[in-house]
Amino acid sequence: MSKNKSKVIAWITRIAVWFVSVSVLWVLAYRFINPPITMLMIMRNIERKSDGKTFKTEKDWVDLEDMSDNIKRAAIAGEDQLFVHHAGFDIKAIGRAYSANKQGSTVRGGSTISQQTAKNVFLWPGRSWLRKGFEAYFTLLIELLWGKERILEVYLNVIEMGDGIYGAEAASQSYYQKSCKNLNRSQASLIVACFPNPIRWTPLHPTRFIKHRQYLIMNNIRRLGPLKF
Repeated sequence: MSKNKSKVIAWITRIAVWFVSVSVLWVLAYRFINPPITMLMIMRNIERKSDGKTFKTEKDWVDLEDMSDNIKRAAIAGEDQLFVHHAGFDIKAIGRAYSANKQGSTVRGGSTISQQTAKNVFLWPGRSWLRKGFEAYFTLLIELLWGKERILEVYLNVIEMGDGIYGAEAASQSYYQKSCKNLNRSQASLIVACFPNPIRWTPLHPTRFIKHRQYLIMNNIRRLGPLKF
């Protein structure tokens, strides 16, 4: 093996070890420390500034135990019904999304709550294969180092729920003027129904499509039963 090739391999090895070490420590830290901001929040504010608007980041962290069971169950019923059972990935959902996208229909996602959390907290928005690879890596890490309850807690505190609105508490206060611990099933389901595109859709003016999603989520909540981790 040539000297130059050995140097390249040595550098690649150092970079890989550094990346794994830093990422594991980062994920482990966020098991105990609440993420202060995400890349999406930063990017949304840059977009707002370019549109001549003021910065806006409404968020208020609430521990999972202090949230209404309705918002927890609505998120699982609407976004990832196998959340408590899988190891971070829903293979069947990924397969369905791949088939639909391959056929040229509307692009669908197969991302679980765990994958969405990994993307929201540690990565940037986008659809590149590179980002998907990092997403899979961080999904495995949070499943291993956090557990389901912490994943759901972080998810419900950082996910975008409106224009400049992030997390269940900020959404509940903005749309219903009350804490997320007091959300009823209908209100929680309507908030989750807008998750696919919270900039386009809002619980304040639900379209027929959003009302139908709300109805399906409420039915799924009843079918899933009590939340058990």
